[in-house]
Amino acid sequence: MAKQLLLVRHGKSDWGNADLKDFDRPLNKRGKENAPEMAERLIKRGFHFDLMVSSPAKRAKSTAKFFSKAYQADDIQYEASIYEANTKTLLKVVNGLDDEADTVIMFGHNPGFTDLANELSDAGIYNIPTSGMVLMSFPFDSWTMVSRGTGELVFFDYPKNSDEM
Repeated sequence: MAKQLLLVRHGKSDWGNADLKDFDRPLNKRGKENAPEMAERLIKRGFHFDLMVSSPAKRAKSTAKFFSKAYQADDIQYEASIYEANTKTLLKVVNGLDDEADTVIMFGHNPGFTDLANELSDAGIYNIPTSGMVLMSFPFDSWTMVSRGTGELVFFDYPKNSDEM
């Protein structure tokens, strides 16, 4: 069975408290509105998944929880190496995914997610905005086979996208 990877950049974060570490920044009002909106768009598309994996940073966790709630799916795996990861590190995470899961949603951060989408497919995306989503498919039975240029862009969507699919 082919694999599908949905990259979801965390929602817009709150920069109001200068004392907070980057890791601990929460979502702001817009982030709390956009994340559930994007989850609903996925549901309307009939999108289903087998596994959710997230950065443990507060804003990514919160975004993942909005998707979890919309899908009534409780299990989110947290992977510390997603936080502040470059493409090499993110690819290691992807290559290490459980082959039982054919469709995976991964929640994380830029610039790593935009770079990964462009590395794995011919997406040509300048920037994945906050709460933006990129779905790629791979013609493999194993996540270990995913590498540069092996993916195909299925869709790219984000909150201000007027061409909502």
